[in-house]
Amino acid sequence: MFAIIAPARLASTRFPEKLLHPILGKPLILWVAERIKQQVPEAEAFFAVDDERLRSVVEKAGFRAIMTSKDHQSGTDRLAEANEQIGADIVVNVQADEPLVAASQIQALRRFIEERAEMATLATPFKTRKDFLDPNQVKVVMGDQGDALYFSRSAIPHYRDGFATFDDQWVANSPVYRHLGLYAYRAEFLKRFCQLPQGKLEAIEKLEQLRALENGVSIKVGLTDEPSIGIDTAEDAKNFAAYLSK
Repeated sequence: MFAIIAPARLASTRFPEKLLHPILGKPLILWVAERIKQQVPEAEAFFAVDDERLRSVVEKAGFRAIMTSKDHQSGTDRLAEANEQIGADIVVNVQADEPLVAASQIQALRRFIEERAEMATLATPFKTRKDFLDPNQVKVVMGDQGDALYFSRSAIPHYRDGFATFDDQWVANSPVYRHLGLYAYRAEFLKRFCQLPQGKLEAIEKLEQLRALENGVSIKVGLTDEPSIGIDTAEDAKNFAAYLSK
């Protein structure tokens, strides 16, 4: 069985209760739910929530929600708890604040797992120098076979001669990509992952995928040119509203 699960935590440091934030009159979480249904209507889809308000909003709109603990360290831990009830063999993790997820992205992730990867994710080329230097935009570098070497909030790799002369064109053609918060897992690995202690690098960068790398697990990285808007701040919500208005 294949399932899409969106971990949905109500608390948010940078943008409090953002999943309930109305965008053009509709909570953000419902923009994501409707997008998933539109793009992959055949898929089993669930929201793994930690608050009754989220469950109420999701279920009243006709989507499925599963209550999970408020104490999870990461979205992956929340995902694993939800899958104990769902029982999927392949799980695709769609972020509940990513309202432009595309069918091609979900299908690519599923294909990686069907081809025996334990864990997979997606990345896209950077388009601007500003994004490349932004610590909120996670970077990933890969080996020749498309496996992740490292993820970081810092601008990697570090160029000894400095970044001052780099323009948008250079960034777009660089060997570093912008990581998208979409993942897929084989169910048995997902369970094992959540039993591993938090990694030292994971604790520093606050990037849970580093736990896998620190434990010697390969992460397959697919590339996508599909547009992506992650809603991390109130300004992001305004930008998404402007996008919808167009």
